[in-house]
Amino acid sequence: MKYLVLVTATIFAALALEARADNHGKAELCLDAGPQTPRDISNGYGLNQVTFPMAPPSSEMNLCNIHSHTQAEHRGPGFNLAVVDGDAGFACNDSRDLTDAELAPAPGAYKDVKPGDTIEVHWVHTSCDATPGEGLGACVPENCESPLLRVETQVFLVVNDAHALDFMDMAYQGNKENGFHQPRSLPVSTGLPVEFLGSTTGPSYTQSACSPAQVTWSVRPQCEKLDIHSLHRWAESDNVFNETKSHGVRKLVTAPELLSTIR
Repeated sequence: MKYLVLVTATIFAALALEARADNHGKAELCLDAGPQTPRDISNGYGLNQVTFPMAPPSSEMNLCNIHSHTQAEHRGPGFNLAVVDGDAGFACNDSRDLTDAELAPAPGAYKDVKPGDTIEVHWVHTSCDATPGEGLGACVPENCESPLLRVETQVFLVVNDAHALDFMDMAYQGNKENGFHQPRSLPVSTGLPVEFLGSTTGPSYTQSACSPAQVTWSVRPQCEKLDIHSLHRWAESDNVFNETKSHGVRKLVTAPELLSTIR
């Protein structure tokens, strides 16, 4: 047992050392920040001591934004293939097994995504009395103090197949339930979401330039196929988020000092 503990400690020390060398070896970890995101959801280890209240279930909050990132920002059981031809991110495990028909080109209104790509979709919810809108600013209006945020997350494998999931079934389209702005639905067949405390993501943040936001994450562990034509229909629908393209990814956070413990 002592040997196992020593080996485990050595592995995480090596990960932390590697993380400190991130950003071309020039930067140190931003240890004054709270827990960061994205992460490997299969590994619950974390040393960050900053805590804040877990957000309520998303059904008891207002949906405030929907957007996607090309490649999975998180790493999980169903999206475990490191992308080697980009800066960061992970692909769905089934990416290599698609048919020619599923990979057929399908240009349209939603940009920076093509059949065969993996995307990570974020449904952002807020405790504020907020109206869905463009950008994360819609989630924190000026009259709302100390908001709680939750991001419902699903990784999709985008295909040219009308029988795959339709994104419009998971869009907003003015939907309200029990007085809260809500997506029309959320995926239910891709595993129990992994919940943890973290931050906002996106390519502007690194392990040396951390996000100050405090966010509760719910990340589903498995991929699901999504019809690319439904993304184009969403972009053409004048969605209130003004989302017409997929965004870049933040590099995986690996330093234990920047991660919360997944319980």
